[in-house]
Amino acid sequence: MEPASRSVKPLQGALLLALSALLFAFTGVGIREISASVNNESVVFFRNLVGVLFFLPLLLVRGVRPLRTTRLKSHLWRTTYGLAAMYCFFYAIAHLPLADAMLFTYSAPVFTPLIAHIWLKEPLTRRMLISSLIGLCGVLLVAKPSAALFEGPALFGLAASLLAAFAFVSIREMSDSEPATRIVFYFSLFSALFSAIPLTWSWQPLDSTQLSWLLGIGLLATASQVIMSRAYGLAPPGLIGPVAYLAIVFAGIIAWLLWGETPDTLSLLGAALIFAASLLSVARRRA
Repeated sequence: MEPASRSVKPLQGALLLALSALLFAFTGVGIREISASVNNESVVFFRNLVGVLFFLPLLLVRGVRPLRTTRLKSHLWRTTYGLAAMYCFFYAIAHLPLADAMLFTYSAPVFTPLIAHIWLKEPLTRRMLISSLIGLCGVLLVAKPSAALFEGPALFGLAASLLAAFAFVSIREMSDSEPATRIVFYFSLFSALFSAIPLTWSWQPLDSTQLSWLLGIGLLATASQVIMSRAYGLAPPGLIGPVAYLAIVFAGIIAWLLWGETPDTLSLLGAALIFAASLLSVARRRA
């Protein structure tokens, strides 16, 4: 597909990606609360299952026609990247300090400009590279990764960020013909089917409170993904990708409000760099 056929609306895309980052931060809060009593396999499965149920009203009102696609292979690749990234990230959470896992989660936009340039022939400018590096420096200051960053499990964290970057670019690749709702529907459907397999050996009974938390997490994650898919359909990932760094700022604010976790000076400086990267990525050049 020719890149010229895709929309390039950086401001609208950046605003939608910021909203997606906020919802993703709330999703992280839910995962943090529920992970003490529910295993990772169940969290991943129910997150995807709720994503499928999210589309039931659309199916009941409009039937299957809005979800018909001729690009099933592309959806399968997008699911492969996204689901593999999800499992790698959960593995990193289980085996790395939380700060290290956060670093990997938000380092994906560093890789998206290069992948989008190679895969989709999207423009790769110095501004994109600089804004991505500034954002990564901000994440480093906020996360303050420890020596565990260089141990074996860190490879899974790195794989999570790389796979997530491929998933973001695959969304952009399909955006010339596939609306955001269709992209998220097929991702949720295929992910639910694939993630059901590990439940055959890791199933655990759940009470009503746990199910309520999982429902909320699934709804937030799905809404965040729909908005994110729309954002990457409006602008290249390399251009607006650093806006995704705002999720770590939102998460810090929420943690302060809920648990009294006060950020230190380095964290505040890192947050400032993250905001700077987000603004730089969408700022229009003067004629």
